[in-house]
Amino acid sequence: MGHLPEIDVHGRPVSASPDRAWRALVAVLAGTFRDVPQPLAVAWGLEPRTRTDDWDHPQVGSTIPGFAVAEIDPPRMLTLRGGHRFSRYEFRFALDDAGPGRVELHAHTSAAFPGPHGRIYRAFVIGTGGHAAAVRRLLENVARRAERPA
Repeated sequence: MGHLPEIDVHGRPVSASPDRAWRALVAVLAGTFRDVPQPLAVAWGLEPRTRTDDWDHPQVGSTIPGFAVAEIDPPRMLTLRGGHRFSRYEFRFALDDAGPGRVELHAHTSAAFPGPHGRIYRAFVIGTGGHAAAVRRLLENVARRAERPA
């Protein structure tokens, strides 16, 4: 995929162990992107288009619509790469120790938006703050799930 320009980094403290936060991250990602209708995936040109059945323990090559696991180091790091008609992108999630029973969850986004349609898409998604709001919501969902009583 080559080097992609950095878009942003968002962080969120999570009051949970690294293992618990990791399981929450994987579950939220798998749940968020599991039901992309195939006609929509085809129309948008999502790559990859389908979900593999191994999201209880993802590995390099595991996919959800629009994302493939490119790097994984449980419970510390997960890198997803993908693309569609208007963008190529990478999301890297890092879970850093923040003291006993706490982690800092970071989401790093890099992306390229080729051509005139890509520039319009970037203005719509990045320029309006929609991407940042969606990433913050995703991190909040991970934290909420991880911090829930067992």
